[in-house]
Amino acid sequence: MTKSLATRIRLDLPEELRADVRLLSSLLGRALVEYGGQDLLDDVENLRHSVIAARKGDLPGDRVAELVASWSLERAELVARAFSVYFHLTNLAEEHHRVRTLRQRDVAGGEPQRASFAAAVAELEDPVAAVAGLEFRPVFTAHPTEARRRAVVTSISRVSDLLHAYNGSGAQSERVDLRRRMREEIDLLWRTAQRRQQQMDPLDEVRVALAAFDETIFRAVPRIYRSLDTVLKGDDENDDGATRPPLAPAYLRFGSWIGGDRDGNPYVTAQVTRQAFKIQSQHVLIALENAATRIGRQLTVHDGTTPPSPALRSALGAARTAHPEALGEIAARSPGEPHRQYLLYAAERIRATRTRNADLGYGGPGELLADLVLLQESLAAAGATRQAYGELQHLLWQVETFGFHLAELEIRQHSAVHEKALAEVRAGGALSPQTEEVLDTMRVVAWAQKRFGERACSRYIISFSRSAADIAAVYELAASLGAEAPVLDVVPLFETGEDLERAVEVLDEAIGLPPVRDRLARTGRRLEVMLGYSDSAKILGPASATLLLYDTQEALARWAEANDVTLTLFHGRGGSLGRGGGPAGRAILAQAPGSVAGRFKVTEQGEVIFARYGHPEIARRHVEQVTHAVLLASTPEVERTAREAAARFRPLADRLSEAANRAFRGLVEAEGFAEWFSRVSPLGEIGELRIGSRPSRRTGASTLDDLRAIPWVFAWTQTRVNLPAWFGLGSGLAAVAGDPDLPEAYASWPLFAAMIDNAEMSLAKTDRDIAERYLALGDRPDLSAAVMAEYDRTLELVLSVTGHTRLLENRVVLSRAVELRNPYVDALSHLQLRALRALREGGAAGGEEAQLENLLLLSVNGVAAGLQNTG
Repeated sequence: MTKSLATRIRLDLPEELRADVRLLSSLLGRALVEYGGQDLLDDVENLRHSVIAARKGDLPGDRVAELVASWSLERAELVARAFSVYFHLTNLAEEHHRVRTLRQRDVAGGEPQRASFAAAVAELEDPVAAVAGLEFRPVFTAHPTEARRRAVVTSISRVSDLLHAYNGSGAQSERVDLRRRMREEIDLLWRTAQRRQQQMDPLDEVRVALAAFDETIFRAVPRIYRSLDTVLKGDDENDDGATRPPLAPAYLRFGSWIGGDRDGNPYVTAQVTRQAFKIQSQHVLIALENAATRIGRQLTVHDGTTPPSPALRSALGAARTAHPEALGEIAARSPGEPHRQYLLYAAERIRATRTRNADLGYGGPGELLADLVLLQESLAAAGATRQAYGELQHLLWQVETFGFHLAELEIRQHSAVHEKALAEVRAGGALSPQTEEVLDTMRVVAWAQKRFGERACSRYIISFSRSAADIAAVYELAASLGAEAPVLDVVPLFETGEDLERAVEVLDEAIGLPPVRDRLARTGRRLEVMLGYSDSAKILGPASATLLLYDTQEALARWAEANDVTLTLFHGRGGSLGRGGGPAGRAILAQAPGSVAGRFKVTEQGEVIFARYGHPEIARRHVEQVTHAVLLASTPEVERTAREAAARFRPLADRLSEAANRAFRGLVEAEGFAEWFSRVSPLGEIGELRIGSRPSRRTGASTLDDLRAIPWVFAWTQTRVNLPAWFGLGSGLAAVAGDPDLPEAYASWPLFAAMIDNAEMSLAKTDRDIAERYLALGDRPDLSAAVMAEYDRTLELVLSVTGHTRLLENRVVLSRAVELRNPYVDALSHLQLRALRALREGGAAGGEEAQLENLLLLSVNGVAAGLQNTG
């Protein structure tokens, strides 16, 4: 990057964001001085200026490495911690600016905001009909990609609240006190251990994810529906949505694998799954009870102004007979207020459900929903429509969305485990502990369905599905339980290239299975299929995997239409670009025609959960962008355009894919590649971060095939190579260079554009000089040269296709964030390289080796925070 460009990017930084970063950085600097003296801050600043100078070309990179090597390991650790905390604070400031920008756009008026509800409705012929069948199903997973400790996340959240109050306060005395409190919190953040000292267990993961529900999602959901409803009502200024039944359906359904995904994780047992249900239920019942109590206390309409309907009078009479003490106490506090009485009685019944008082509690969420509808109809009949369709409607939406289970817990297990279990069950002898565990898990699913309803848990996902026999095995195992058998919807997960190519063949056989036929008949011929992005990309390379997944989607959409099946494709994407990540809206618009059809289900993993759902405004905007894309991707016009583009440019894409796959396989299948990868990256050390309960390998074998996709991507991210997101694409583009259709393919085929743009984003986070230093640790100049040659090729040809003179030239905000962060990430990379080099060379004494490992892991945390990507 030229000096003038770096300066221009800094000048482009919005003043409000600049002020927040400056404030937080200065408070961190004071914390460093108070802790370690001015010398510590001077060392941090010296490294900061050095990496900036190196990036400008004013200082050789070796000089930066010499500076880092001159410090004691104790000092190097402190500097690494300082840069890590700096990134946490910078991320916080950028989140604040995103929220500020969203709010400013929300009140700006004029044209609809891009990728918004309003923008989608403007494109739809019949928007009310279009949203009637809308579904968005985000599924939270425990895939270990959130590198921050919960204590660190909580501390950052407190700083965030204080910064918000500080920026919103006009009183000088209050601002002085808020600044003091921020200093206190930042000092606490600095003194808090940045990495976990103990391994997480699955229930820890459940509780961490539920923080997003407690703090954001539960309250954000009705606001999202209200926003959509406001847009659907049209231009009637007198209609604010609070005097009529809503037009917006409760189309969000949250899912979770946390506590249910046991593929290769021995710590997820049947009892863990049972506990996960209980924890989830406790959280949602407390939230519903609090909401019902709050709204009930406010619902002070008197029977003289708002008489109850005969149905409500009857329901109150029945309640007095069944539970005279409970209703009598409420009535004594609310005389003449029957609507208030009934809602507070409902709140009491929710509490009884939570405390397992079967006599008073609800049998299921359907009963609560019926009570709320009865109350709403009574209010509306009495003319109190604002009370009927205001806050009470929000509670109805929450019950419809979350039930009594919060998120639909899904079970996942490997097909090979079922195969072994079924053989034992058929043999009729003693069962192994693993097989007993499979059957116990199914018993827990049956228990959950009786307690929380079938919707709480019915999906059973088979990873590495290869044939219809894998599906049949799960149904037969469940049937072997007799009266204890749960109701299951078995979902095949196709992950490898071969399995993706066989997907239609497997489904053809599957719909002939009696249990599948029975489920299709009971569900209105609804079927779900999951596609794995992570492992397919690890095996085939990013370009070839992208095209194969598109082909599979297209083939499955045709199959569903031919077989009168309502198909939902479940996209197993990761957060990083190397695992199918990237902007969600663009990814949806790039799906194969007919494969969306108003329904979108996707995994949300690790740091993505907090990035997308950690703040109410950002969560709302994310859901809005996804909804916009799902609605547009389902229109005939968009489907037709995508179909025509795919037909025209597919021959070009096939040539690109063949060359890209050849290059990718040539690298990863090279002799000694797995060992070299382990030497040049912190792959082996990542497990010591204790960021999740699941082992990094499925079976413990030290092969690339056995390595999970997350540590594969995480380790490459740390090396600043980001290889999984782009390697092979350069060779693919070289094979089609000069093709006159290439620029048009990028301009008019959403899939092709998304593939190129995602590679461009990843290349922008790659640093050639730093990457070469990592690769040199492996003492394989042939492999290092192959990687860097492909990087140069990919960079040149991506810029050629996009027409850009530099990476992310047309993405101002993202470019600014990446370019401003890169020098500070460089600082942590140099610290990590020092530790990694010493560990690979060996010879360090025990105490020094432990210090080196600690420095390495601190820097891993910091780089993850700086790049905002792990796996």
